[in-house]
Amino acid sequence: MKKTDVSNYNHYLKVVDCQQACPAHTPVPEYIRLISDKRYTDAYMLNWQSNVFPGVLGRVCDRPCEPACRRGRVEEEPVAICRLKRVTADYKDDITELLPKAPSENNGKHIALIGAGPASLTVARDLLPLGYRVSIFDRDAKGGGMMRSQIPAFRLPETVLDEEIDYILNMGAETHFGKPITSLHMLLQRNFDAIFVGTGAPRGRALNIPGYEQAKSHIAIGIDWLANVSFGHSDSAPKRVVVLGGGNTAMDCCRTAKRLGAKDVKVIVRSSYAAMKASPWEKEDAKAESIDIIVNHTPKEFVIEKGKLKGVLFDEVESFYDRGGHRVLNNTGNTLLAECDLVLVAIGQDTSFPWIERDIGLDFNDWDQPCLNEATLQSSIEKVFFGGDAAYGPENIITAVAHGHKAAISIDLFCQGKVPSQRPISNFNLISQKMGMHEWSYTNIIDHDNRNLVPHISWEEAVKELTTEVELGFDEQLALEEASRCLNCDVQTVFTESTCIECSACEDICPTDCINFIEDIKDNHTPEQELLKGKLKVDKATDEQDYFISDKLKTGNIMVKDEDMCLHCGLCAERCPTAAWDMQKLTLDNIEATIK
Repeated sequence: MKKTDVSNYNHYLKVVDCQQACPAHTPVPEYIRLISDKRYTDAYMLNWQSNVFPGVLGRVCDRPCEPACRRGRVEEEPVAICRLKRVTADYKDDITELLPKAPSENNGKHIALIGAGPASLTVARDLLPLGYRVSIFDRDAKGGGMMRSQIPAFRLPETVLDEEIDYILNMGAETHFGKPITSLHMLLQRNFDAIFVGTGAPRGRALNIPGYEQAKSHIAIGIDWLANVSFGHSDSAPKRVVVLGGGNTAMDCCRTAKRLGAKDVKVIVRSSYAAMKASPWEKEDAKAESIDIIVNHTPKEFVIEKGKLKGVLFDEVESFYDRGGHRVLNNTGNTLLAECDLVLVAIGQDTSFPWIERDIGLDFNDWDQPCLNEATLQSSIEKVFFGGDAAYGPENIITAVAHGHKAAISIDLFCQGKVPSQRPISNFNLISQKMGMHEWSYTNIIDHDNRNLVPHISWEEAVKELTTEVELGFDEQLALEEASRCLNCDVQTVFTESTCIECSACEDICPTDCINFIEDIKDNHTPEQELLKGKLKVDKATDEQDYFISDKLKTGNIMVKDEDMCLHCGLCAERCPTAAWDMQKLTLDNIEATIK
């Protein structure tokens, strides 16, 4: 069989499930070990280098790392990676002197960033220390984009957001807030060396069903309504509110309405509860605040009585999936009238570029999104780049950050006269963690510890104030307990064929039977999963992780290790009499360059 290629970082990074799943490739196990050592400032700075907004993301990240967490193969719940990120922000010291500084003289290149959301701010953070002059334009009076306008203060305090935005702006960015850009053509005439568009997906989808015209004064688009609340334009809600939609915006709308005085708040969605797009924890928090979530109902019409909105009429539906995996809704014949005074529509968002002329050479696709080079985020106008929700539609903050890193690399290459598609390559290193015969520099004892819950204020108190943060965060004891659940997946099991004597001691001691010594299979073309099926102690449960396949050993056999099942406990390395196995930590010298 073909030996696994370990000449670059790809195999090893994929093994670190959480880091690979994070769009910005945050080195999760490393910062959790720093928390375990109570090195909170170092842990924060490690986060800041990758994800730029640890305090923000430690509260509101969509957490793609957690479903990937290897701890989920030992217990039901993964490590609370997101909330441990918040720990680094809550317990850090003053980091002002640790932040990179912009050089006293710039490099002569001037970059315009349109929109002051997470993608643009990341571009600024990456380019300012390189000597670029950066100007940020935004229609709102303060930076932050959707982090400020769409996420309520009870989830993300304004002080936390301001602090992390100011770290970037104080590097020397020129800000033009409260001044929307109205013409890309005019901006192109201003001799910027590159332009980055990070304007998000600011257009909420409307629901034009019968009765809309008569009721529209009592209907609001969810993201617009949240923005009005955030900027102080709305400070109350009527008694009865119906929220349409099942995503995180819908959850923010219903919880905000409750805090602004609504007594009867219902979220009504056409999907099942399990199929709702909102994060599970957001749905749980809404229910804990006594918000009624009604599923399997699709809106039919806005009911008008005596010229006034009475409520929304819904058809009850049953959903099932056809053979092609598409959801089909069948009407049951039952209806529901939800009486209300205000309807908040949170059924999706779209990009919107009314300020980009369609005759200047910038190509758009059928969905009115810019046509981009996926690797570089460069548009058909070579000096214009896109990122965040503006690139491919609504995603999340951490994806916007990843786009910002990618675009910053592209802009830097472009401004140097290089080809943006010729990306830099990150070098990697593997560092042995061995301290003694049975001693490692990390804790490798695997206990069956349940996930710790994040404390919060009482739900009765939570709904009384719009700006009172609900979650209190981990105290130090809980943080250390939760950090101890990490399996240190970045500490790799590295195998050296030349020193292996094929005694099978590692095979015997492995608690998950992931190590196998088998006869070589003389086939370098058939997929590994097919060749190895039925030949190992345990067949692969999922194809998400690769096998590690050694070169031929002295007997002609090979060693095959299932990377998916490995717990990184180090018992193989402890048991091996010749040190053919070692536990070595993966380090990358340019994490931003690993973002594809």
